[in-house]
This record gives sequence, structure tokens and C-alpha cells, in this order.
Amino acid sequence: MTNIAVMVSGGGTNLQALIDAQKAGKIPHGQIRLVIASNDRAYALQRAEKENIPSAVIRHKDYPVQEEFDQKIVDTLHEYQIDMVVLAGYLSILGPTMIRAYEDRIINIHPSLIPSFCGKGFYGLKVHEEALKRGVKVTGATVHLVNEIPDGGRILKQKAVEVKEGDTPETLQRRVMEQAEWILLPEACEELAERIAETE
Repeated sequence: MTNIAVMVSGGGTNLQALIDAQKAGKIPHGQIRLVIASNDRAYALQRAEKENIPSAVIRHKDYPVQEEFDQKIVDTLHEYQIDMVVLAGYLSILGPTMIRAYEDRIINIHPSLIPSFCGKGFYGLKVHEEALKRGVKVTGATVHLVNEIPDGGRILKQKAVEVKEGDTPETLQRRVMEQAEWILLPEACEELAERIAETE
């Protein structure tokens, strides 16, 4: 069984999608063992508590040196014997120490079809605002491995979502979550968990 940590910054809708998928038996090779939040006000922490999943709050501002921040995360992951990490709406940038410690074992969900509307500064509603501003007819979500370039790792899965007439950033965000993110993330999670379980 692959031990999974989910890293969050906000409401935790993607965390909930993973919890629901796990309960439905869709992640048979993995188990969520830890939730790490970048701030203590993240509603995702309440979701974790409700499911009796241990959680930790590690705030970037408490560690002025990036390496110390990364090392704290790595130490916490090791403490819970974590095998793989899912970034689910996690907004802090991870440095080389963390990325090297879990090379090819960190996945991220991004709310666009990479390489569109991605990279530094593209997160949350901003992605959907830009998509609407450019007038694209199709957007979607991407799950990719995490490397040292924001949104630059190898793409694992993508799913397209139609942009509709009259969409606002909020309505588009919701459709991308429902039709792409909440489907892709559990699938990618299980595929990586299975691969790790087979190599352990």
C-alpha cells in the first residue's frame, strides 16, 4: 500500500475528491495518511479532521530560508512514512530539497490544458480569467509530475472542458473541477500509487 500525503492551501475540493474516490475503492493501491496545509485557516484541514486523517500546518513565512521550509516538509513526510505527494490546490512553491527527496513521486493538478495558462502566477481563478480573456473555446485540467519549473513537469493526464457562452471565471472554474479535476486527480493518483507499490 502506497502512503499518500495531500498538500493543500484552501478549501480542499480536490482533497475531498480524493477522499471520496478512496472511499469508493478507486485508489486501491494508495491510502491518504497525511494532509499538509500551507496555512492554519485552510478549510481542507476540517475535511481531513472529519475523516480522521492526520494533518500538519507548515507555513512558508515561518521559514525565511527556502531550504529550511523544504526540509521541514520532508521531515514531516518521513515521519509519516509517506511514499508519494499530491499537490491539490497547494500555492507555495517547493524547492529542490523537497523535489529531489520525492523525485517522480509528486503530482500536481493544474486547471488548464498545459502549456496554456500555466507557470508562475497562474493559479486559482486567475487561470480561468485569462482563458476567458483570450477567448479560448476549450480549456480543461492537467495532472503532471512536479519538477523545479512551475507546471513544467511531465504531463500524466489531461481532460478538455468546453467553454460556454456567458461563462464567468467562477462558472468555468466549477465546470473544470467537476468535469476534469475531480476525475483526473484520483485516476492519476491511483496510477502512480500502483507504480510505487510495485517497485517497493
